[in-house]
Amino acid sequence: MEGILALLIPIVALSIPIVAIWTKHQQKIAEMQVGATAEHTAEKAAQYASHIQRLEDRVQVLERIVTDRGYDIATQIEALRDTRRVDEEGTGVPLSLNKERV
Repeated sequence: MEGILALLIPIVALSIPIVAIWTKHQQKIAEMQVGATAEHTAEKAAQYASHIQRLEDRVQVLERIVTDRGYDIATQIEALRDTRRVDEEGTGVPLSLNKERV
């Protein structure tokens, strides 16, 4: 029994510092992982914020188009269609800017 006890005392005495060193190492690894995760999260948040800002800017432009010009856009599109129809059918009076005055 004394031989086993004499063998266990140095083993326990050497295990305590090894466990302490391993625990500190694990703590440092956990801190590094938390820091990396926080940095990645902050970067993603900044990307999302800039993306949201771009989308808000686009919505403001669209709102300005709709409110400033009203629904006149549909009228302008129809006017363009009518102009193309006149050009395709060959109807209408061609305008010539190089006319000689008589």
